[in-house]
Amino acid sequence: MPFRLGPLELIIILVIVMVIFGVGRLPEIGGAIGKAIREFRTSQSSEADGGGQTQSEATASGKQNGSA
Repeated sequence: MPFRLGPLELIIILVIVMVIFGVGRLPEIGGAIGKAIREFRTSQSSEADGGGQTQSEATASGKQNGSA
């Protein structure tokens, strides 16, 4: 069963979100969602490139564990 959202459904969802969170917090919520998507894409691309950690992350975790 395909799940499709048309323009009318998107407008209804937007109105519900505006009622729940208020107009003032929408930019804050949008920024948080954008940041989460950016981090997700970065982590996906780093895993696809051949490892779970980048060189700087491995160095930082090694320093935290006491070995470098």
